[in-house]
Amino acid sequence: MEPNATARRGRPRDGEVDRRVLSAAWDLLHAGGYAGLNMDEVAERAAVAKTTLYRRWPTKDHLAVAVASQMLGEVPIPDTGDLRRDLTDFAAALGASLNQIRAAGGTGGGASPGLAAELLAAAARHPDLGEAVRALFAQRHVMARARLQRASEREGLRRDIDQAVLIDQLAGPVYYRILITGAPADRDYAERLAGAVLDGAITQEEREK
Repeated sequence: MEPNATARRGRPRDGEVDRRVLSAAWDLLHAGGYAGLNMDEVAERAAVAKTTLYRRWPTKDHLAVAVASQMLGEVPIPDTGDLRRDLTDFAAALGASLNQIRAAGGTGGGASPGLAAELLAAAARHPDLGEAVRALFAQRHVMARARLQRASEREGLRRDIDQAVLIDQLAGPVYYRILITGAPADRDYAERLAGAVLDGAITQEEREK
């Protein structure tokens, strides 16, 4: 679900307009962070009318969160038959997306949460944005639960494991490192995290294979 204005009656939205606007907005965010995002400049770069822009994204907050949601929504939940590798890939991709958002505007890989913190504040300022962001994570949660369910059926994931908690244990530390500690959430960390999450979650029979 994209955090923008709700669907309206009439002709369907032009997806090409959305793509141009989100691309232009990301260019500005990447170059100057949240402070560098200017709605008038986005409209000019995307070659769209300001009325069109504001009809779809009524505030700068809505547009910034839409850009971030598009990036985070593209994080896949792999299903290769190797649960440890799939969870590692997911955590690594999530970390890469969040690191890219954090680095926007020149904060780099340091401890500052940068743009990520601005986006959290934007979602808190607007109830509709908060709802849309929660819907995005709920959708990903459903996908992750489906992957874990398949793992419990064919890859030795213990059936008594609380799958919702396991997902929290995997994703939560990535956000914590990005937003709080500033430590890297890279592939090495993703591998160690997946190993720690799965320690004790796999049946003895599967571990002995």
